[in-house]
Amino acid sequence: MSLTLIAFLFLSLVAVFCGLMTVLSKNPIHSVIYLIGCFFAIAGHYLLLNAQFLAVVHIIVYAGAIMVLFLFTLMLMNLNKESEKHKAAIARIGAVIAAGAMMLVLVAVLKRADSLAIPSTQNIAIGTIENLGRVLLNEYLFPFEFASVLLLSAMIGAVLLAKKDHQKAA
Repeated sequence: MSLTLIAFLFLSLVAVFCGLMTVLSKNPIHSVIYLIGCFFAIAGHYLLLNAQFLAVVHIIVYAGAIMVLFLFTLMLMNLNKESEKHKAAIARIGAVIAAGAMMLVLVAVLKRADSLAIPSTQNIAIGTIENLGRVLLNEYLFPFEFASVLLLSAMIGAVLLAKKDHQKAA
């Protein structure tokens, strides 16, 4: 077996294990930690696909920022077993039926996946940061700069809205 296949199988195993433990874990903090592990495994898949930029952005945005928000939300909610209501049996049965239907759809899609054509040639420079920078700053320079000015104006507006007005307070 090739090293890429071994890495893919290992990352897939880690992602599935962490995904299952995220759902099955009783402690919400442990669920968030397992979700971070799942995000790192998915970033590893991006690296196997030669998409370094997506892997780095995925780790920074999801494993960094989004997970910090999840942790703060969990800490603010202060979930206790005593305050949690148990789900009714009908809700559990509905969840099992929905999961089974989703599994049937996934099996049907994967059955048809064998007939899809795999491209014979592959450009190894497609997902690199250098190629992405070249495309963004050559072909899409105006939309890229427009988006940066739009984000800057939104940030300035958020700061102005959040800033306390000292003249009205006095």
